[in-house]
Amino acid sequence: MKISESNWFEVERYLETDDRCVLPLGSTEQHAYLSLSVDSILSEKVAADAAEPLGVPVFPAVAYGLTPYFMAFPGTVSLKLATYAALLRDILDSLYATGFRRILIVNGHGGNSPVQPVTMEWMEANEGARCRFHDWWRAPQTWACVQEIDPVASHASWMENFPWTRLDGREMPEAQKPFVPFEKLRDRNAAGVRELIGDGNYGGVYQKPEADTDKLWATAVEETRSLLEGDWT
Repeated sequence: MKISESNWFEVERYLETDDRCVLPLGSTEQHAYLSLSVDSILSEKVAADAAEPLGVPVFPAVAYGLTPYFMAFPGTVSLKLATYAALLRDILDSLYATGFRRILIVNGHGGNSPVQPVTMEWMEANEGARCRFHDWWRAPQTWACVQEIDPVASHASWMENFPWTRLDGREMPEAQKPFVPFEKLRDRNAAGVRELIGDGNYGGVYQKPEADTDKLWATAVEETRSLLEGDWT
């Protein structure tokens, strides 16, 4: 049940019997040869695929996040931490005001993790509020599946390359890119990060056979769904 494909009457009827919803978080940032919207596309789709058989509403992905380290790549958009924290709190407050109480945040961008305390503050301030913050790609079962398929995997590599994130007519390198030295990424500005990572892939082959990525996607959807179905008491 996508909010973008629903009207308010339908949401009101849903809230008569259930108070769960899903809020995907994404970003707009470089992903090498893939779409700049990878994180938003993936967080919203894994949320929608997980929630669909349950009939739980999925809100549109928040398309901008925290990604200052990629600002040397044109097309990237980054919010300030205070701006993003305020934005997330406003969204959660709106959901609570209209009747939602149990909210699963499906996060598609690691850089967004600093806003997790906002969810704790929101629960503390609102009676009966529950919020789960789920980094879908590094959840235990999903990450184990990545490691099983190919442990050399990272940002903008095969593990983010699906039919819905790749761009038509763009060729990708066939060689496996070695991991970038992650310890050097922490003390560089955006220009230094771009110099270090080159095309934007942090390490790994750029594309895997569909059988591999289908397996990964099925695992991610199932693991995400389990959080919606799980015990909220």
